Amino acid sequence: MADPGNNTHSDQRQHVFASFYSIITLAFILLACVELGDASTVVDVYRLIQYDISGAPFGSRVASINHHAASSLFAPGSDLSRTVLVLPLRELNQTFIREYIEQGKPLGGLLLLLPQFFRSEDSQTVVGHADNSDKEKMKRLLADLEQKLIHSTIQYPVYFAFEDEDLDKVLADIKKNDAAGQPATATTGGYKLIVSSPAPKKLASPAITNIQGWLPGSKADGSSNQLPTIAIVASYDTFGAAPALSVGSDSNGGGVVALLEIARLFSILYSNPNTRGKYNILFGLTSGGPYNYNGTQKWLRSFDQRLRESIDYAICLNSLGSGDNGLWVHVSKPPENAYVKQIFEGLSKVADELSLKVGLKHKKINVSNSRVAWEHEQFSRLRVTAATLSGLSVAPELLENTGGISDNREFVSEAAVIRSVKLVAESLARHIYGQEGKNVDIFVDNSSLAVNPSYIRSWLDLLSRTPRVAPFLSKDDAFITALKKELADHVAEVNLQHDVIDGMFTFYDSAINTLQIYQVVSVTFDLLLLLVLGSYLITLFSFLVITTRGLDDLISLFRRPPPRKIKVV
Repeated sequence: MADPGNNTHSDQRQHVFASFYSIITLAFILLACVELGDASTVVDVYRLIQYDISGAPFGSRVASINHHAASSLFAPGSDLSRTVLVLPLRELNQTFIREYIEQGKPLGGLLLLLPQFFRSEDSQTVVGHADNSDKEKMKRLLADLEQKLIHSTIQYPVYFAFEDEDLDKVLADIKKNDAAGQPATATTGGYKLIVSSPAPKKLASPAITNIQGWLPGSKADGSSNQLPTIAIVASYDTFGAAPALSVGSDSNGGGVVALLEIARLFSILYSNPNTRGKYNILFGLTSGGPYNYNGTQKWLRSFDQRLRESIDYAICLNSLGSGDNGLWVHVSKPPENAYVKQIFEGLSKVADELSLKVGLKHKKINVSNSRVAWEHEQFSRLRVTAATLSGLSVAPELLENTGGISDNREFVSEAAVIRSVKLVAESLARHIYGQEGKNVDIFVDNSSLAVNPSYIRSWLDLLSRTPRVAPFLSKDDAFITALKKELADHVAEVNLQHDVIDGMFTFYDSAINTLQIYQVVSVTFDLLLLLVLGSYLITLFSFLVITTRGLDDLISLFRRPPPRKIKVV
């Protein structure tokens, strides 16, 4: 028969050890949480673009971060291969850019903090941007940095975020520790930055979508001849260092807005048979602009020969929100060409009336080079006369002036876009209705044909809130649907053309991530806490055993058991 006393002692012993194991488990959980126990802030961060050109890698090749943070006050010669630098844009210097971006010095990660006025949803509607030298300086600095980042191969994660109170406090603490010679490490503590992100994957068959619409002209009674066509074209997508921040308010938001307003104005004229011109007007909103105007090329090649031959000329609209100091007409054919002269003289006449300067720039096409600097060059390669009207005086390099982070609503002149619309619309109307050289205003202010500043403003605002980097803009995107609907409200036969970007460009995902910033304590504190917890647990365990079993049983737990005697037969 079992002894009841032994059962009681056994239950007590099991109770003691169960309590002890529960306490030990709790202690380990507490210790595991010490390292990352105090989350300071969580913010959205925007990764530097990752892409390939003909297999050559560019941009940031890594997405995840798990390192301690440092500031611009790090000691010279420091090993930063396991450190994330948190740098406001205004604290960047050429030495850092040269060593860590251009020369590829090892770095655990880079978090670039941008002033709030670069945040598209916070940008204010402004008439001009030349009145704020500090913002202009920051814009030039960021534009230069973007070019260096997108043309470099960077083997560490690079993210952008916007300055705010939380990040300012974190950065102030980091600077304080760095200035005191106590950079964040596992030994000293500090701040730890974590971005949990899988390895970026290639985007399969990145789509581009062209949008086309018509305003059909009026034929003479009984005429079977095809009417001549004038094309108005603007590329709507962008490219920048951070795809999720590249809204391209000027390049090419200004061109898209101008095209939509021109379509609205001419739709009023063409809606009346008595004022419908004897020209078809073809409107094209094209994609793939930053990639050698790849979408424009595919769109033009989809035309049948008859349509292509009917085009008298095309005017491509580009960066019209920066034309406060004048505009430039860029052409591929010599200035002596009859159509080129007609385009330029028509624009110049109206420009004089608007007190606006318009210059002419001629740039020959190198047919053996696939590089396309201006959209009109895709027309010229197919022997269609075309010109680009732009606020830029010099042909941009590849992926330059394509609507990056620095190109937002803050720096677009609404008045410049309005003047550009008046310039193009008036010169086109005088040509269509045979009024060249005459002082006849068709789009008169305060009339039913007046340019609508509210319309231009609302579309500039929308474009300035919409990132439009082509690989990240699906063919069913709400923005493309909105563009199609808006164009369809003014013109006829609106349709979409879907295609893919040529294979020389490869893009990767992971454009937006979440950054977790933790304030971590030093190892010394961890060891001290472990010692305190250990002492407490030993004391508690001893107390439980003594109160339930007595002191002798506590001592027996640690006493070496006697050896067993082996009976010898």
